[in-house]
Amino acid sequence: MTVNKTTIAEVYKYVDQEVKIGAWLANKRSSGKIAFLQLRDGTGFIQGVVVKSEVPDEVFQTAKSATQESSLYVTGVVQKDERSPFGYELLVNGIEVIQQAVDYPITPKEHGTEFLMDNRHLWLRSRRQHAVMKIRNEIIRATYEFFNEQGFVKVDPPILTGSAPEGTSELFATKYFDEDAYLSQSGQLYMEAAAMALGKVFSFGPTFRAEKSKTRRHLIEFWMIEPEMAFYEFEDNLKVQEEYVSHIIQAVLKNCKLELHTLGRDTSKLEQIKAPFPRISYDDAIKFLHEKGFNDIEWGDDFGAPHETAIAEAYDKPVFITHYPTAIKPFYMQPAKDREEVVLCADMIAPEGYGEIIGGSQRIHDHGLLKQRLEEHGLSNDAYKWYLELRQYGSVPHSGFGLGLERTVAWISGVEHVRETIPFPRLLNRLYP
Repeated sequence: MTVNKTTIAEVYKYVDQEVKIGAWLANKRSSGKIAFLQLRDGTGFIQGVVVKSEVPDEVFQTAKSATQESSLYVTGVVQKDERSPFGYELLVNGIEVIQQAVDYPITPKEHGTEFLMDNRHLWLRSRRQHAVMKIRNEIIRATYEFFNEQGFVKVDPPILTGSAPEGTSELFATKYFDEDAYLSQSGQLYMEAAAMALGKVFSFGPTFRAEKSKTRRHLIEFWMIEPEMAFYEFEDNLKVQEEYVSHIIQAVLKNCKLELHTLGRDTSKLEQIKAPFPRISYDDAIKFLHEKGFNDIEWGDDFGAPHETAIAEAYDKPVFITHYPTAIKPFYMQPAKDREEVVLCADMIAPEGYGEIIGGSQRIHDHGLLKQRLEEHGLSNDAYKWYLELRQYGSVPHSGFGLGLERTVAWISGVEHVRETIPFPRLLNRLYP
């Protein structure tokens, strides 16, 4: 009889049938009469049950002697299991060892963070890390789904650039043959050019910040989703942002129930995240913080993590902080019509202390004003000649934003540190593995 070869994720198709699965042994426990194998194959985790009285002796001995993270082919009958969050288990009748692992370093006991980071290539195999990566993947899938459904075109901006969108202080510099070049900290300027050609565009790619920060919210290399939209003004931009974030939250709730359960995430907090989102102006945020006892901040200062957290705690959804002072924001942001000292921008602050996940604004579309802003920021007109030309040839009001993937994954997953939300994190003192 032919045995169905399948994956753990698809065993539900074969209830009461015999299947063969290629898997790794994540953990096990056994007595004299029964062995419980925690099996994983990349698509999920399932318990394999080996009953001594029902299998040949060599199968039971193989089950008892198999070591953590050994690779196996396991055959058995799929059974429903109401006690399991997964809903199924495997009644094992055959085991073939592919490779017997020896002295796997990450044992079921507690390990320190540095040890786990040194072994990140192996730590990824754990049930918790598997769940975070699956949620990350679902957010990426839902991102493409949302923007494709909304008529956006995916565009890939360069990673090596000759200029910096927000100055060079936090950029990694390199040589591009005989020229200076930088690793991109944002694809935004290039996406503006693409929006003038294609209307509504989005990018998804790595960005780099040479920022010497050790907080739980910061990475040196991280991934950004950056949409830009021609003929979209400030209010249009906020609407897209809140609809997009609502979409990815609902997608994770629908498609990652098991992963959220594995992480112990309180999903009731996510279930209420639906557009529209509340807003507070920078002016009102300063007043609010003073009322809360934050006397260290004055109008014209940027917000730190404690300030953002205090504001976020007043709401049960992400909140937009809008109309920041012109002086503390990048050169390309459009000033408000009636108040040139503030710009048409917004930061979206996630609940539960996860901080800013989106920064966006309406972009300056007037050639003269943009040229003035470049000069005020000490930026070279030659380096930004192409960017200025976007305002010479059919300039239109346009807007965009950037969502930091890792912070968003951390918030939705409920994990504390962004280092767990990217497969191989690059931190201030870590370039290995």
